[in-house]
Amino acid sequence: MIRHVPVMPGEVLECLGIDPSGIYVDATVGLGGHAARILEHLGPEGRLVGIDQDDEALAEAVSKLAGDFRVTILKGNFSEMRSLLASCGIDKVNGVLMDLGVSSLQLRATGRGFSFASNDPLDMRMDKTSGATAADVINHSSEKDIADIIFNYGEEHRSRRIARAIVRSRPLATCADLAKVVESAVPRTGRTHPATRTFQALRIAVNRELEVLPAAIDDAVRLLVPGGRICVISYHSLEDRIVKNRFRELGGTVLDIITRKPLAPSRQEVIANPPSRSAKLRAAQKMEQSAIDSGHSSHMRKGGKYNAQGKKKQEFGTRLSCEANSGSASGSRRLLSHLDSHEGDGGEV
Repeated sequence: MIRHVPVMPGEVLECLGIDPSGIYVDATVGLGGHAARILEHLGPEGRLVGIDQDDEALAEAVSKLAGDFRVTILKGNFSEMRSLLASCGIDKVNGVLMDLGVSSLQLRATGRGFSFASNDPLDMRMDKTSGATAADVINHSSEKDIADIIFNYGEEHRSRRIARAIVRSRPLATCADLAKVVESAVPRTGRTHPATRTFQALRIAVNRELEVLPAAIDDAVRLLVPGGRICVISYHSLEDRIVKNRFRELGGTVLDIITRKPLAPSRQEVIANPPSRSAKLRAAQKMEQSAIDSGHSSHMRKGGKYNAQGKKKQEFGTRLSCEANSGSASGSRRLLSHLDSHEGDGGEV
């Protein structure tokens, strides 16, 4: 079993305000670190559902949490949260956690293509069974599209220069190939590797991370019982901006914001767990009588009445559902079609 240190576990538990008999969703269960902490505060009537799209992470979560009758593990993207829970007969929950970071397993595992320090194939898919790979993107996209991805998703102002170098050097097959090309285009000037932002951008594009996040937040809020809570941990400004703005849009009519400013790891935690240093935690609570409860909210992206039923008692056993997820199929369409909605100019030369 891989050692995993969850980020801000105490703060997460405090923000979730665990009801020992409640139903909680870890929508990015990963290696099960946060899930295990939540289970410590649940009683025998409590339930935990863990969701992840990464098969290797799911296997670790099952290994860590196996044998606990309160746990159900499901395969899928957090954007499919409502349909996945509906398959278990769940329509309301007391809390949802979304930890948006890349896990240590994904960074260290061979063959995944997340790290520029490896010689792995350029894959970067969270779900290895579907969708285009990073190699597909850089080898078959136009120079402008590559520059837009790097600029919009990596906030890299030298994106045009990098895209030009990629197009001149392709086909590229491995992480080392891409890292070398980026470093030749924009030489290292400090401690941070010059390919860091490019790799972040490609990972976000391949997995549609920012594209699905707003709707996933909305679905999580719909699932909450009045008084239920949502917690989101982000690791870069693009994610945090979406979370902040969505909470703000829903604040006062649907949500009460718990964290007016995002929580950050303590200095002691950063020393003990350096990957936590960029984490930001935002939390909100579903209002007792919100606009969405009455079915008249104009603040939610999708229509339909909010069914304000009490939570149903579920009979769970630990299981792993590996059915093909319906949302992943859309990833096989032309990956770059979503760029039509972006106005980025591709950055400076």
